Amino acid sequence: MLRWRLRAPLLTRAGPAGVTEPRAGIKKLVMPPDYSGIVIPEKPKLKFMEKAPAVPKVRREPRRLRDIRGPSQVATDFTQGQYGILALGGGYLHWGHLEMLRLTIGRAMDPKSMFAIWRLPAPSKPVTRKSLGHRMGGGKGPIDRYVTAVKSGRLLLELGGRCQFQEVEPFLLQAARKLPFPAVPVSRASLERMRREEEERKLQNQNPWSFERVVSANMMGMRRYLSPYDLRLHGRYWGKFFLKHRV
Repeated sequence: MLRWRLRAPLLTRAGPAGVTEPRAGIKKLVMPPDYSGIVIPEKPKLKFMEKAPAVPKVRREPRRLRDIRGPSQVATDFTQGQYGILALGGGYLHWGHLEMLRLTIGRAMDPKSMFAIWRLPAPSKPVTRKSLGHRMGGGKGPIDRYVTAVKSGRLLLELGGRCQFQEVEPFLLQAARKLPFPAVPVSRASLERMRREEEERKLQNQNPWSFERVVSANMMGMRRYLSPYDLRLHGRYWGKFFLKHRV
């Protein structure tokens, strides 16, 4: 009773005759999100991926960085889900990484109100390795494992359903930190905001000596030291790394 008596004057006001009158405050309620268009599939969890491709014989390939260098041209936008994990650099994912993503997200998500889909293919690129203590020579070693090549800006998976980003961000961040390249959890709104800020940074750049202008003018003969990838990507991708602060 004492607590109510102390808070009662906050809910009253003085009338014309000096008598206090009760008044009702204006409440501004946030409209709940609309989940009417979301359909949960029959199998909401991430499907199991095979450790090796189902082909009789796989040809051994040379190790090259062209498949993890530069921006991704596929799986850059959302299709079904509202949230996902975005790769900020290039790298290779083997079967253990994919299984870690499947188990981490499958244990944390609610299959009755959420679903998850892959945006990555199964491991198909062979990686060779010679046994420990093997002498040099003798040709290319046997196939050790299969990997999936990932470029910067690619969505690894999508998560959707009747949920908010604050609910799924903790376990998406936990899975993203275990990957061999930098990755962050994103939503549809945060991905659009990230790309919009990148374009604004490029338009509002006041430094006239940009990388593209310096390279096009061939100042100090720098084209002798640059690769064709630097000329095509304007120095924003250095190997498998994405230099997000370079304009």
